[in-house]
Amino acid sequence: MLPVDTRVLTNPEAVAEEACRLIGVAAQAAIRERGIFRIVLAGGSTPGRTYQLLAATEQEWMSWEIFWGDERCLPAAAPERNSRLAQELWLQRVAIPAAQIHPIAAELGAEEASTLYGKVIAARLPFDLVLLGMGEDGHTASLFPGAVENCAPVIAVHDAPKPPARRVSLTFQTLRASRAQLALVTGAEKSCALAAWQHGEQLPIARAVGTSACLLVDAAACGSARLLPTIP
Repeated sequence: MLPVDTRVLTNPEAVAEEACRLIGVAAQAAIRERGIFRIVLAGGSTPGRTYQLLAATEQEWMSWEIFWGDERCLPAAAPERNSRLAQELWLQRVAIPAAQIHPIAAELGAEEASTLYGKVIAARLPFDLVLLGMGEDGHTASLFPGAVENCAPVIAVHDAPKPPARRVSLTFQTLRASRAQLALVTGAEKSCALAAWQHGEQLPIARAVGTSACLLVDAAACGSARLLPTIP
């Protein structure tokens, strides 16, 4: 089943704008209550526009701490890296201290990087906000169909069905260890997976997202599914 707080917006731009707003609200609340805002970023193309919009907002950037939900085992400078997308569109443009930005060192290999990242996040759970996307097959982070629950906070992935096969990912348990989750789904190519999620299929995204999450989808991703009325 989809989260109770599922919002259908007109298009990807509207999804990005609402995501940007909600991230800002979560940041203000976390900083007010705990003095720091810890957010886990999603990879893929969907959150890119959200990152661009965030770069143009006024935030208490010195109190933000950045993590990633997964990474591809490619050289650190490879443009396909999840961390490169966020760095170029957003993080290089704002004043978040470098020591508070924690990319996954996937260039070291999946096993070593997963061990190191587990140590990085161990003392920082629960996160304040986890940002998630969904692939056409229902995967999220680098947790693909068939992935099993794992008690480790971070895992090495060796057989991802999409290249590159070697990746590093936070586990279902770790992605759920958050005060809030925000999932973004856009595009007609996601409609079949969204419908399967709605009807109770245990896709990776369904296993990673808690019932209290906020899900933002655009009209195209809904396809023929009967969700909520579109928010203009």
